[in-house]
Formats: sequence, structure tokens, C-alpha cells
Amino acid sequence: MSWRPALSQVVRELRIHICQKSPSSQGAREFIEKNYVQLKKDNPKLPILIRECSGIEAKMYARFAYGKEEAFSLANKSESQIQDVMKTLAQSTA
Repeated sequence: MSWRPALSQVVRELRIHICQKSPSSQGAREFIEKNYVQLKKDNPKLPILIRECSGIEAKMYARFAYGKEEAFSLANKSESQIQDVMKTLAQSTA
């Protein structure tokens, strides 16, 4: 997947907030379980922070150069839909 190494060229920090039990966070939890290790291997210097909190909406925050941040809702998204969000981030020029 060629988009993974490109992620750290655009994004300075990635924060993913999920609920441990909520069905709306299921896709985000699956994405983390299946993709976190490879993302870190491809982007060793990119901080990827996973935050778990009971009862919250699944969201991803991307911080770009000059402190610009964008939030993306991950609620009720499947693992493949979240991969599409990540691909879009990697291809952006934010």
C-alpha cells in the first residue's frame, strides 16, 4: 500500500479517539488492530496516539504543518472506509 509511507510527509501527528465498547467505534477498533503495526513501520517518526474513553464518538484528528488540525468522524465507519480516509490524508497537501 503505497499511501502509508506518504502519510508522514503530510501529517505531523495523528490522534484517534475511540470507545472501547461502543458499536459505532467497532470499525475504528478493527482498523487499529489490523493496521497500526504496519503504519508505525512505514512511519516510525510519526506520532500515532490512540485514546480510549468510554462513551465518546470515534474521531481522528490530524495535525499538519504550522499547527493546522482537521477532525474526521469515524463513527459507524467500517475499517475499509477508515482506510479511505487515511489514503485521502496521505494524498492531501494540507
